[in-house]
Amino acid sequence: MTNKTTIQMTLNGQLIQAEVEPRQHLVDFLREDQSLTGSHLGCEQGACGACTVKMNGQIVRGCLVLAVQADQATIETIEGISTSGKYQDLQKAFLQFNALQCGFCTSGMLLAATELIETNPQATRSQVREWISGNYCRCTGYQAIVDAICHVLEERLAHA
Repeated sequence: MTNKTTIQMTLNGQLIQAEVEPRQHLVDFLREDQSLTGSHLGCEQGACGACTVKMNGQIVRGCLVLAVQADQATIETIEGISTSGKYQDLQKAFLQFNALQCGFCTSGMLLAATELIETNPQATRSQVREWISGNYCRCTGYQAIVDAICHVLEERLAHA
């Protein structure tokens, strides 16, 4: 018999309260309990980046964070980022540059890219490559992803 713990968080702008198992991973909580399936389970060891979400404004691996650790936190998933419209240009660039194919890594790549855009809006191409190096993609070969992110960085700088 397991004892559930009550947690409270702001999830994609909404304050929620939920009962969770003490050892339930954040990505499992989001996918199974909140029906937010944009973040994926890949390696379940924090290496692939498919489970990436934002916690208190920074990207984290949802498979390495327990849901109880997100108590009182602000969590943003790809669903929340997408609905905000703040990164619509990035999503369009991923389509324009064919930076997604199967889509498995796309949510993690987009979230990593949003953090890069926020923290280093003048990032160079090599900095972009390094920044996303913690996210695996087996389809695109990364070139298109780097092209899309660099395009958005250039466009945002041109319109700043």
